[in-house]
Amino acid sequence: MKSALLAGAVLLAVPALASAQADDGTWSGSGEAGLALTSGNTKSQNLNVKLAFKKEDAQWKHNFFVNALRSKGEANGEYDLTANRYDLGASSGYKLDERSYIVGAARYENDDFSPYAYQWIVSLGYGYTFIKNAETEFSAEVGPGYRRLDPRAYAVVAGDPPVTTIIDPDVEGNVVGRGLISYKHKFNDSTAFENTTLIEAGSNNTFLQNNAGLSVSMSEKLALKLGYEVRHNSDVTPDKKKTDQLVTTNLVFKF
Repeated sequence: MKSALLAGAVLLAVPALASAQADDGTWSGSGEAGLALTSGNTKSQNLNVKLAFKKEDAQWKHNFFVNALRSKGEANGEYDLTANRYDLGASSGYKLDERSYIVGAARYENDDFSPYAYQWIVSLGYGYTFIKNAETEFSAEVGPGYRRLDPRAYAVVAGDPPVTTIIDPDVEGNVVGRGLISYKHKFNDSTAFENTTLIEAGSNNTFLQNNAGLSVSMSEKLALKLGYEVRHNSDVTPDKKKTDQLVTTNLVFKF
């Protein structure tokens, strides 16, 4: 609990401290949501919500996001949760010149169905913008960080007769390497593609997340977005899979 509170405080502090030094930029953002319901022979509910803010001026660039996913499904006659996750993060970059910048980032994740009950990371690194024009933006960040994660308890059955033993690992903390690659491209005034790859590599787990999205504008403020997300943890308990995938169709509101 203390780790979660500390992570939350860091997430709030990163953009707040930087914004105090950069007041001439303008915040912009987007919110997106998707809902799917089925009934009849099977029942299911799926809701995903995303909120993102960004601000950039001559000296600073800031980003903040909140994501949530909740799903219920019917299996073997029972109707129960199949996904329940939220994550939030923030980053602030101080520009050294037109292309390079120093970036501080923080991220916190809580997932009821992940191999880890929670994990949070703070990092400091170097970023470089390779391409930035009216159609295309391509940038990358790399640097060291520190991560805390809480592996879930799991059962091991062994012996004859079988004996079940509950293994409850301790909370782990270690130094990690963080990498982020971001690519955005506008095909025309109404259609755009974006892809973001995040890697947090440490001795006790390597976390990789890739988010791809194709959006088509319906108006100046509204768009329809098809998204594909892949999340991978290299070290998991025996009862968990390493990779999760999510396909979404969301309505996006820009502000």
